[in-house]
Amino acid sequence: MLKELFKKTFDIRDGEIHISFFMQLYIFLLITVLLMVKPTINALFLSKLGADHLPYGYILVAVIALITMFFYNKAIKKFSLRIITISTLVFFSLSFLLLSLLMFWGALSYFALYAYYLSVALFAVLVTSQFWIIANMVYNAREAKRLFGFIGAGAIAGGIFGGYLTSIIAPAFGNRVVMLLAAALLLCCIPILNSVWKIRIRKLNVYIRNQRKNAEKQSYTSPYKIVLKSKHLTYLAAIVGVGVIMAKLVDFQFSDFANRAIPDSDELASFFGFWFSTFNVIALLIQLFLTNRMLAWLGVTTNLMLLPFGIAIGCLLFLTFPELWVLIIIKGLDGSFKQSINKAGIELSILPIPYHIKSQAKSFIDVVVDSFATGIAGLLLFFVVRGMNLNSSYITVIILLILFIWIFLIYKLRETYFESFRTNIQSSLQANSQVKKKISLETTTNSTIQVLSNGSEIEILNLLDRLQNYRLKSLEPHIIKLLDHPSNEIKSAAITQLYFYKKGTAINRIKELIHTKDDDVVYRAMDYLLHHTDIDDSRIFESYLNHSSDYITNAALLCLAKESPENKNLAVKYDLNARIERKIRELTTADNDLRKQEVGELMIAIAYAGEPKYYSFISANFNNRDPYVVGHAIKAAGITAHAPFVNDLINFLAEKTFRRNARRALRNYGPEINKTILNLVVSENLDNEVKPYIPKVIESFKSKEGVKILMRLLKSKDFIIRLQAAKSLNKLQINSATLKIDQRSLTKIILKENEYYKNTLNAITSLKRSIGTQDLSETTTDEETDLLVARESLIEILNHQLDQSLECVFKLLSLKYDRVDIETAYFGLKSDVQNTKINAVEFLDNLLQSRLKSSMLPLIEYHIIDNNDYSISSFDSADISEKRVLLMLMKNRGPKVKLAVLNLMAELHDVTFIKKITPLLKHKNKSVRYFAKNALDKIRQGQLTPS
Repeated sequence: MLKELFKKTFDIRDGEIHISFFMQLYIFLLITVLLMVKPTINALFLSKLGADHLPYGYILVAVIALITMFFYNKAIKKFSLRIITISTLVFFSLSFLLLSLLMFWGALSYFALYAYYLSVALFAVLVTSQFWIIANMVYNAREAKRLFGFIGAGAIAGGIFGGYLTSIIAPAFGNRVVMLLAAALLLCCIPILNSVWKIRIRKLNVYIRNQRKNAEKQSYTSPYKIVLKSKHLTYLAAIVGVGVIMAKLVDFQFSDFANRAIPDSDELASFFGFWFSTFNVIALLIQLFLTNRMLAWLGVTTNLMLLPFGIAIGCLLFLTFPELWVLIIIKGLDGSFKQSINKAGIELSILPIPYHIKSQAKSFIDVVVDSFATGIAGLLLFFVVRGMNLNSSYITVIILLILFIWIFLIYKLRETYFESFRTNIQSSLQANSQVKKKISLETTTNSTIQVLSNGSEIEILNLLDRLQNYRLKSLEPHIIKLLDHPSNEIKSAAITQLYFYKKGTAINRIKELIHTKDDDVVYRAMDYLLHHTDIDDSRIFESYLNHSSDYITNAALLCLAKESPENKNLAVKYDLNARIERKIRELTTADNDLRKQEVGELMIAIAYAGEPKYYSFISANFNNRDPYVVGHAIKAAGITAHAPFVNDLINFLAEKTFRRNARRALRNYGPEINKTILNLVVSENLDNEVKPYIPKVIESFKSKEGVKILMRLLKSKDFIIRLQAAKSLNKLQINSATLKIDQRSLTKIILKENEYYKNTLNAITSLKRSIGTQDLSETTTDEETDLLVARESLIEILNHQLDQSLECVFKLLSLKYDRVDIETAYFGLKSDVQNTKINAVEFLDNLLQSRLKSSMLPLIEYHIIDNNDYSISSFDSADISEKRVLLMLMKNRGPKVKLAVLNLMAELHDVTFIKKITPLLKHKNKSVRYFAKNALDKIRQGQLTPS
């Protein structure tokens, strides 16, 4: 119970407690040692040399830091971080041991004091920098955001403990014992580091080695250039530097005012002791109970804003009330927030940077930038405040100016932090060949002419299709030449293209094509003469309706039928209905030899004539064995827009051969067809093969009403319908910018889809719990085998629906956020690389609004990222009985799941299911009715069978 309370309080998951305590103990010891040696060395330095030597110390710290980092980065290129870190700990431990001996022998010289003053300054930044680099290796982005607050509490606790320990040991045993104990404690960090390396980092060795090999292939780049080359690192370094300068100015102003307000040295020491201890206690409480929650709520970079905004408010208050109590508040904000929320934010900000870059850049930022900024702060105080003899109150104005720069830099870091995750994911996807590259195919006029003149039949037809609605004068002679092409299909396409040029273009050549023995060419040519020349229509019909060539008479009949809706007199004059009847009789004659093209043209003519008594001829050909005839029957049905044809046309969507024709035919019915389709979806009476193409029909209308219908389809119980509706809305948004989607409704739908996702996860967990460890090889009876197969079949369907639901969520998110960002995150989650998946989740965490990410991310982490080694998701699957799961699925899911659920219910023989199954005997879906009856029969039979 205590363990569960601890995990809940600090948001620590299974498998993380052990490693997190090791990391917390590691930083606790480091900071304890730092708080033991730093005041000891500072006291020795001031007592022996005096405060006048401090400026020289500041300058030397900056110089030594640069020299140290040069050799340190050389070492990083050759040795592992573990070896370097252990060597660092051993070196400083021996140094402190030597200092203890020098103090015991009374052999401290000026040179030794400077050396140790500089070494402690380097120790403070170097060992902590190494710790946080290791922490970045131990934890991924999602874990780090939760756990850096808990781990960082060890640093603050170490500061409190180290300070108190020094204040007890130094007066009683002397500073040499303090240094001796510090040396011993520092060596205790080595076994902890080895344990951490064994538990977590060793698994990453292959990945790290590969990165190091890639880095070694490149020429050596100094950390300074590495930082400048990356916007992300440049802003991060600038933020660290500005933060250090600001902290030094705040500390100086606080100390100066306190010194003037409290002249007595003992009272001043007591004042400092009380407030510094209080600030550390506050920082510890913030770190333990607030940091990880703030990071989860506001995100990494937004949390960095809290400290500068807090200090800015304090500075404005100080300008109004220049009192010591205001400076206590400002110093308190700096002292408590800097080591808690701000520190965690800084360490998390470098997570997106690759390891081989991070290992050099972070050390450079922590050591060189920090030391250099300290020097700048000293120079600023020396030349501006002391040199100009300004009152320390004026420092507030300087702080406000620095805060403005600080906030600006954090704002810029937000962009680069987000971009770094995006770049990492995209780079990983490219490496794994998962990014689909879109190639722009732009054809110049010269290449177009080349294709028209010398291209293959397919190339020419594709090009003419793309040239529709374009009138390019330079292409006209080349299109006219196509009228002499050997391919009749190209001739037809060329005639169609000539509609976009001057009326009567190539009229003589097209007249000649009337006598071609190809139905489509003849029809296209005759239609061109009727609609794109000045020839009188009557002359054309009188010349061709009774022609001896059936190619010409069929084309003329089709043209007459096409004209009849707008010109009833023309239909009467040339007796259209009688001609159609005669053609139908010819077809039904036993010895007829009508070509399939004649049948196709006749059905189209019937459709244009608009006489329902002939429509049976169209429907009869839905079952024709020739795909050409069926295709024309579908086209003809669409032209009629006859309501009884709708169901047949919808069923044709399931067949790839006729899908395009069926979609076009349904579109001819106009937007009113959307309501019919919606009713079919609601009734759950659609075949699974048809469902994916239903939303595409609605999409084709590109209307506001279509958007509303698609939004309603997103509430369907069927996963396939919802996914395809989401895809159709995406296409509409891309191709029709004027069609707007209600964002509030969209958010509700996304949250509802998340609920489906969550319920599916719960259902799978419950079913797996029912199966346990059993497999088919362990079943002893047919009943056990059938039951196991039924459960596994349902789990397989639900797993498939999980993937569909996830894709649907991301398609919906694409309607709300930048499409490229959402696609990047989605393909990142589908990657085979674990780190890429984790980066994708963190990318989403920074992209989504609070309500969506709190609903989505735990589910995605649980389903996609969690593994047997450790868990990063806060989602706990509900403990739901199998019976309750089955009833929930039967009620809220589409026919496919209903069938699998009914099959499992039949194998369970639970009589309590009878009441719930019985209403499905009247379900509109035929398969559901059949499975419901079968399930009821099996359950009742099980009742009668003796056990």
